[in-house]
Amino acid sequence: MAISNAVALFIILTTAATLHAHGVSDIQTSAQAAEALRPIAGPLAFFVFALGIIGTGLLALPVLAGSSAYALGETFGWHVGLARKPRRAKAFYGAIAVATLIGAALNFSPIDPIKALFWSAVINGIVAVPIMALMMHMSSRRAVMGSFKLHPGLKVVGWLATLVMTAAAVGLLATWGR
Repeated sequence: MAISNAVALFIILTTAATLHAHGVSDIQTSAQAAEALRPIAGPLAFFVFALGIIGTGLLALPVLAGSSAYALGETFGWHVGLARKPRRAKAFYGAIAVATLIGAALNFSPIDPIKALFWSAVINGIVAVPIMALMMHMSSRRAVMGSFKLHPGLKVVGWLATLVMTAAAVGLLATWGR
């Protein structure tokens, strides 16, 4: 995970530096993003971009489909787990299949993928604040966690992270449209 996050960070930094150096600061479509790679990739820009998008999709889709299936399964009390045989966890595997099909179908919809990525990040950033606060509250209570209750050091780090996320969300909302 650390390696994949480091690779993602360097992809973001390289792309941002390249785009900024060529005066590109507003990308609205995937075609514009691919075109922005032309200074580095030359005539293979669209091919390189397509490989990156396909690779990202191959990495992300199973994770998103699986996490959705786990969330649904835990919510509705289904048998969950990839270690289970499909006949023992039909609803769980069905949820994975449906989520995968929905993800694949989005490719054929008129939804702009760049805007979808932007809005999903905005929503996730805002929704993360109450979730983090609730998790910190619950994980600090012995009645909920038993002997796994957070010790003071982790509580401080967790609440600091929650405050940083809160500040980022408030900053986003305060500067929206400027």
